[in-house]
Amino acid sequence: MATHMVIVNPIAGRGAGEEAIPRIEQLLRGRDLAFDLVRTERPWHAAELAQEAAGAGYEVVVAVGGDGTSNEVLNGLMLTRRAGGPAPALGVLCVGRGNDFAYGAGIPTDLEVGCWSLAVGRRRPIDVGRVVGGLYPQGRYFGNGVGIGFDAVVGFVAARSRLTGFVSYLVAALKTVFLYYKAPQVRIECDGEGFEQRSLMVSVMNGRRMGGGFYMAPQGRPDDGQFDLCIARQVSRLRIFTLIPHFMRGTQATQEPIHMARARRVTVTALQGTLAAHADGETLCTAGERLEMELLPAQIEIVAPPEAVC
Repeated sequence: MATHMVIVNPIAGRGAGEEAIPRIEQLLRGRDLAFDLVRTERPWHAAELAQEAAGAGYEVVVAVGGDGTSNEVLNGLMLTRRAGGPAPALGVLCVGRGNDFAYGAGIPTDLEVGCWSLAVGRRRPIDVGRVVGGLYPQGRYFGNGVGIGFDAVVGFVAARSRLTGFVSYLVAALKTVFLYYKAPQVRIECDGEGFEQRSLMVSVMNGRRMGGGFYMAPQGRPDDGQFDLCIARQVSRLRIFTLIPHFMRGTQATQEPIHMARARRVTVTALQGTLAAHADGETLCTAGERLEMELLPAQIEIVAPPEAVC
């Protein structure tokens, strides 16, 4: 019987998912890995396939795509776990745009190394976030992070771009400076302690990076039982431009408009204006009012190379 279910998003990376299938099959067979492979056909299909794979007894469910595919598979496995079902390990083969979840979790982005890692089969537990609000009053799980405000709009703009990879996010960030700079007045609560301000951006990170190269939480670890927060108050357009290089280097904590924090529970409420937000690059809301995020420690095992350190 096959031990691994490989779920491929064929349109990930503008068709890179489909193009990678023959190579993936060759590499996995060369490692004597027993697997079945299936393609997704619609949004949320990867989550449904992951639930089916868990119920069918597969030991590892592999997401082949970008952050969106990984997020859907993660949600499928978490929904199965929460229902009392079996909890297979999560594997990732990267063919998508950002691959930020994989980066933060120590999963290789190189396809050949990724297949080798699956064959070696080393597992490690990681934390999972859950966000309630917007389009998901019932909640949605995330592995990398939730972006509220400026970085969410950057993701929305990048998704419409013909560019790929980090360049698409960088160009989108520059465009967003002119599209989105008037921040909403929000109340932010971290483990019960709150404050109010006009916040340009609130990033709630389980991983380290967003947008393929913006280090929202340079010290973030998805196995330490804490979210890492990066909160930016409202600043001028010119100041936003000067902050972008700091986020690319992960040095934004040295800048006065930035506040870094750690917490297990975070709530963001719009007092004036509304919230644009995403979870692992997937839209949570474009005009939300309140988002509640909770960290769930050591919820799922990932497959990563033996030398990987979160």
